[in-house]
Amino acid sequence: MKHILLLLSFACSSAYANVSLPAIFSDNMVLQRETKVRIWGVANPGEKIRLTTSWDKRNYETTGTENAAWEIIIETPAAGGPYSITATGENKIVLDNILIGEVWLCSGQSNMEMSAKLGAADAAAELPKAKNNAIRFFKMQRSTAASPQNNCIGAWEVCDSSALKNFSAVGYFFGKKLQDALQVPIGLADASWGGTMIESWMPAEVIQQNPDFQKSAASHGSSKWWPVNPGYIYNGMIAPITPFAIAGAIWYQGESNISYPSAYCELMRQMVESWRHVWQRNISFYYVQIAPFAYADTSLSVPRLREQQTKAMSIPRAGMAVTTDLVDDIKDIHPKYKKEVGNRLAAWALADTYQKKDIIYKSPVFSSFETKGEKAIVRFENVPTELIGRGNEVKEFEVAGADRKFYPAKAVIKKNTAEVKCKQVSRPVAVRFAFSNAPQPNLFSKEGLPVTPFRTDDW
Repeated sequence: MKHILLLLSFACSSAYANVSLPAIFSDNMVLQRETKVRIWGVANPGEKIRLTTSWDKRNYETTGTENAAWEIIIETPAAGGPYSITATGENKIVLDNILIGEVWLCSGQSNMEMSAKLGAADAAAELPKAKNNAIRFFKMQRSTAASPQNNCIGAWEVCDSSALKNFSAVGYFFGKKLQDALQVPIGLADASWGGTMIESWMPAEVIQQNPDFQKSAASHGSSKWWPVNPGYIYNGMIAPITPFAIAGAIWYQGESNISYPSAYCELMRQMVESWRHVWQRNISFYYVQIAPFAYADTSLSVPRLREQQTKAMSIPRAGMAVTTDLVDDIKDIHPKYKKEVGNRLAAWALADTYQKKDIIYKSPVFSSFETKGEKAIVRFENVPTELIGRGNEVKEFEVAGADRKFYPAKAVIKKNTAEVKCKQVSRPVAVRFAFSNAPQPNLFSKEGLPVTPFRTDDW
């Protein structure tokens, strides 16, 4: 009830204008550790506001502006808690049970949104043992707007079976892995919406300034179930929390952008840059490559979208989790098991953001190839020891000659190379691997990560 009253107070600030806070500030929240954190809200113009933090008994003061707004920047300590924050003006607000730790945004479409309630089997199995005071959830209600908003609907909750039931399974397993490894509190903000396109998650002006982005946005058509207007979800769900300090974001989206795959890498790059700009932080960004699914589309737009996602690994402080081996049913666009997806994203964060040693987190990727007679010799990077095939034969390789016709090929694996050939192609000029809608490859690093789909041609 306290959270609802705070939210209503903020929403009706023009009428009451007492000191109030947006929904992202509530009991049970996690604040980013050892940094400067912005706290903001509404107050009467000229009203004196005092903020007191219990961890250092420090008082911060400011005055409501002529626009009835205020903000204060506080300094957070090392990980710990619980603490409280008191905001005092003409009224008084006390936020209790606050932890200091690491805060991450979990965003994207349905495979990020998928929870135990929505069918994530391993998250459902986790419910009886989910209670963990060191993990906190902020589940954001779906919202859109024509212009950037300063508030959203949601409240922080302690992780337990009730809270987890409706929370992103990928986000939960990501956070649990971080909490186990770092031994600090973890705050997770779930801003996801099934069926949505990347253009809706970034500022509209970014789309308007790029003709190729406009073509991509126009390719989606209309929908009764999710917004297609560029910037609308950003305005309603991302903009309201951009002043709130976070360590980074995890992202699972792309299925709804297969209608115009060629723009996706640059769309993702511009989204990340725009988020970093508004957060005023070089936040980490780790994402999931879309999983195999038996799409009706036969134009190769799906593997081309995956290709664009692979190219997006050139974004600084970004990394991709490959999930070609984590699909239980290629006729279901929502794989039911999310634990390993979250774990692979967490491995990226632990190695790349938190600089933990001896973590295998990068899937093998294509490096180069050459031809020797009837063979194509393919080399891979990110192979700590060697590649292995699981099964009698390595699957999903194809080769083509000068006629550009691809045929299934056999592969012999030697350390970090694959020798590929087929009887229909005497002189291969191009190689593809898992380059289809619903590949089921079985080539891995010995350490257990699947080889990233690729092609050597640009046909």
